[in-house]
Amino acid sequence: MAAFETYAHNYRFMKLTREEGVLQVALHTDGGPLRWNLDAQVEFAQAFADIGADRENRIVILTGTGAEFSGPRLDPDAPFFHGAKLTPGGIHHVFVNARRMVSAHLNIEVPMIAVVNGPAKRHADLALMCDIVLAADDATFEDTAHFQNGGIVPGDGINVVYTMLMGLNRARYLMLTGQVLSAKEAKDMGLVAELMPREQLLPRAWELARQLSKKSDMLLRYTRAVLTQPLRKLLDDSMPFSLAMEAMSTLDRSEQLRK
Repeated sequence: MAAFETYAHNYRFMKLTREEGVLQVALHTDGGPLRWNLDAQVEFAQAFADIGADRENRIVILTGTGAEFSGPRLDPDAPFFHGAKLTPGGIHHVFVNARRMVSAHLNIEVPMIAVVNGPAKRHADLALMCDIVLAADDATFEDTAHFQNGGIVPGDGINVVYTMLMGLNRARYLMLTGQVLSAKEAKDMGLVAELMPREQLLPRAWELARQLSKKSDMLLRYTRAVLTQPLRKLLDDSMPFSLAMEAMSTLDRSEQLRK
């Protein structure tokens, strides 16, 4: 097990701070809101594994930076996959890391609190897989990386997360139409537990974290395991198939862009 001091400063896209067993993870790019890319995906898979392996982490708060949780909204005319090698080996590498990232997130054995501090335009599932989700009252949730903008199958786990949380028909509508959920809509559907002004989010998250941390380690860890089991089972069952479909559509999309 790596000590916190060993891994805490290893990441370009995360700022880690810890106080009395509560670990705050702030996603960022150069100190501003997170700009999603494949390097971040690789880093998050490793970081979540490191966080989960550190027994001194008793509660995890996951937040964005500034006024946006994650972005940018994918431009359909941008370079496809941002420089990834569009070969079977290159695509395999991308999707292996996607699966590792989701698995490492769910393998963190302590309760996680998401602070959605603004629009979640890319990989809102990072927040929605947490046990308690707090959001700014101007936050939004969407999937800009797949069907509508990216032109590829939404198969890297976000399909399972949205379907489980929203229900099949509402999730299909969101992914096929590019629907942008408002904070209120997300709360009404059960994706979010509490809405509040942005400046109140982190204080509220820390209040909840300190409340939870009064419980024993075993109770915290086993409760997290029980509460995430349904999602882990669904992802384990479906991700090999859905990632294969996404990979096929990625190759098809790359051929279309070359024409």
